[in-house]
Amino acid sequence: MGYYISVEPGVNIFVEDINPSGRKAILFIHGWPANHKLYEYQFNILPAKGYRCIGIDIRGFGKSDKPYGGYFYDRLADDVRYIIEGLRLQNITLAGHSVGGAISTRYMGRHLGYGVERLVLIGAAAPSLTERPDFPYGLPKDSVTDLIKQVYVDRPKMLTEFTDMFFYQKISEPFSEWFLQLGFEAAGYATASVAAAFRDESLFSDIGKIQVPTLIMHGAHDRICLPPLAKALNKGIANSKLVWFENSGHGLFWEERNKFNKELVSFIE
Repeated sequence: MGYYISVEPGVNIFVEDINPSGRKAILFIHGWPANHKLYEYQFNILPAKGYRCIGIDIRGFGKSDKPYGGYFYDRLADDVRYIIEGLRLQNITLAGHSVGGAISTRYMGRHLGYGVERLVLIGAAAPSLTERPDFPYGLPKDSVTDLIKQVYVDRPKMLTEFTDMFFYQKISEPFSEWFLQLGFEAAGYATASVAAAFRDESLFSDIGKIQVPTLIMHGAHDRICLPPLAKALNKGIANSKLVWFENSGHGLFWEERNKFNKELVSFIE
């Protein structure tokens, strides 16, 4: 079931709601530069286990509206609040991958985890994707700036090179093409603006506000959200558990999908 929820005048967010009568709801927030279809290999399996799987396309991506502005963590977290309120969700599991993990982290800090019973951070771009004077564990800021420049010069080339970085395991040509097309569904300016957010924003104050049980899943070979980020989240979030995916890069929900789905179900139950 697909439909739209308004988050501000003229901005509607696309929602894919699979098995709406499921006993427990999981709200999935996708990473950059794709959309909710990233979670296909969870949506194939989890509804059969009785779960309600809700995937959204963040503004500017997938089937959602593509306004020129609003691509910063506070606004993106507020969009999630509108979804949770609009669907009257309670006691859900909030699961975010990459920048979706950053948005989920900001949601927990800014909205005090409204409606959320459990949190899952998947290769999350938190507490900071980029290096800072007091946090030398992320990517160099210049490398993200170069990525943003490429969006405006040759987005297909940027997306192709990013796909090559995304996975540790070898992917087929058809899979690579499918993944590439997810990026093309976004607006170029939204792709660049969200990249600027994960370059410039940080979530150190948010992680200390997370009070719910939290599962951190991270690929040991992640070249985008580097493994030390997961260790920092595990240290900063009181009631958290870190699970490594030894044969994965940034795409652990596909690269080790059986383990991923098993860990997710075990955590929720």
